[in-house]
Amino acid sequence: MVWRRFVVAAALMLCGQLTAPSLSAHHSPSAVFDMANPFVLKGTLTKVDWVNPHIAIFVDATGPGGAIENWKVESQPPSWFRRVGLARADLVKAIGQSVTIGGVRARDGSHYAYLQKLTFADGSSIEVERGANVEAKP
Repeated sequence: MVWRRFVVAAALMLCGQLTAPSLSAHHSPSAVFDMANPFVLKGTLTKVDWVNPHIAIFVDATGPGGAIENWKVESQPPSWFRRVGLARADLVKAIGQSVTIGGVRARDGSHYAYLQKLTFADGSSIEVERGANVEAKP
């Protein structure tokens, strides 16, 4: 009897049926990011990871003292970007160009952030989260 329960539980996990609660907890940005303190990051887009469950963009920014900081900025899943009309190619073509990130930093102080607004060098932008404050002080 116990063996059957284990087999059923394992099968459901493989099918994704028992992972929903853990995934919903994973998708709460406030657990990792300081949502109350927006910041602005300006730098050069160096890489785009267009993968599930969240895309990530990588930005090199000049930090205090002139040192280059490598930032990973997480965002929505690829399906979200497709729904709003932005394709992977739209981000990839901006590699090597200046971008401005409006977002929130990781609580642990690392160079990891959550994207709220992305502004490209030509002034066009995509707002991932309504009310994103890109005027916040760095």
